[in-house]
Amino acid sequence: QVQLQESGPGLVKPSQTLSLTCTVSGGSITADYQYWSWIRQPPGKELEWMGAISYRGSTYYSPSLKSRTSISRDTSKNQFTLQLGSVTPEDTAVYYCAREGLPLGGTSWHNYDYWGQGTQVTVSS
Repeated sequence: QVQLQESGPGLVKPSQTLSLTCTVSGGSITADYQYWSWIRQPPGKELEWMGAISYRGSTYYSPSLKSRTSISRDTSKNQFTLQLGSVTPEDTAVYYCAREGLPLGGTSWHNYDYWGQGTQVTVSS
C-alpha cells in the first residue's frame, strides 16, 4: 500500500517561498512509469494541478504557475518537494501530494490513485 505524507509550514508570509515535502512509503518514486504530483484546493474552489515529477526526474508544470514553481526529489529519502515562490493570499489552500496517472494535469480525484491527507497552507502577514 502506497502512502504519502505532506510536511511543511502551515503559515507563509506574502512574497516568501512556500516549501512542502512529500514522503512516500510503500513504493519507490523511481518505480517505472510513476508520476508524482502536487495539487491544491483553495477554499471554495476546485482542485488545481500544480505540477509533477516523473520516475526519471523529469518535471512538468501548470502553465499558470510555471514561473513560480519548482518540483524536485531526493531519491535517497523517497521524497519529492514543492517550492512556490512569491506567494500571495490567493495561494492559500490545502496542498496535496499524489500519485497520478497519465495524462497529467488532472483536476479530478479520479486521476489519482494515492494521495496524502493534505496540509493547510495559509499565506498571511
